[in-house]
This record gives sequence, structure tokens and C-alpha cells, in this order.
Amino acid sequence: MGAAAMALGMLALTGCAALAPATPEQIVEKRAAEYWKARIAGNYQSAYALSTPSYRQVRSAEQFKMQFGAGASVQAADVLKATCEPVKCVVKIKISVNAALLRLNMATIATHVDEIWLLEDGQWWRHQDL
Repeated sequence: MGAAAMALGMLALTGCAALAPATPEQIVEKRAAEYWKARIAGNYQSAYALSTPSYRQVRSAEQFKMQFGAGASVQAADVLKATCEPVKCVVKIKISVNAALLRLNMATIATHVDEIWLLEDGQWWRHQDL
């Protein structure tokens, strides 16, 4: 009976952990991964939808696409870590790109970028320069 009670207790603790609300870091890391998955797939509408409402008020989805549609081709993006304050998170992303140089067969280049995510209207959004 002792082992069964302990197993039930462990199950209850696991269930409670699963019900715990996500931290801002977890939420932003998930949203950042969604953003980059959409960008890599060429789904600019979905990526645009993760931009701050203030950005979307002044830039259209087509303008967003034009901003990111040419140049280096992102092949992969890995969310490494989010560090959050009450209304701002900095997310470190490792991206792999193919440079867009004509007639040159260049290898994929890996680099790191820091993204800013802001809390607006109760939701985390990717900050986009205007």
C-alpha cells in the first residue's frame, strides 16, 4: 500500500506541475519558435501576426513580407534562451542562413541574434523595427 500511495503522490505532483501556468520565458520561447517556423516556411502572414499590434498598425503584411522576402535565406532557427523582465524579453536565437550572392556556392552561415519581445495587451509580441 505504501508504494501505491507514493505512486499516486508522484502522479498528483506531476499533474500539478502540468497545470502550473507557463512562465513568461516559456511563453516567449514558444512564440519565438512559431515566428521563425513561419518565416522559414515563407508563411509571412503568420509571422506578421506575431508582430506587435503597434507595428501592425503602421505596416501592412505586404510591407512586412517585402522587408524579409529577399536577401539571406534562413534555413534554420533555434530558440536558445529567453530572459524576461515584466514587459520585455530578450530572446537569443541561433539562425543558419544561406547568403544570397549570385553564382557563388557558399556554405550555410550560423550566427546568433537577440530579439526583443514585448508584452502588449496581455500577450507577448515580437518587436519589429519600423
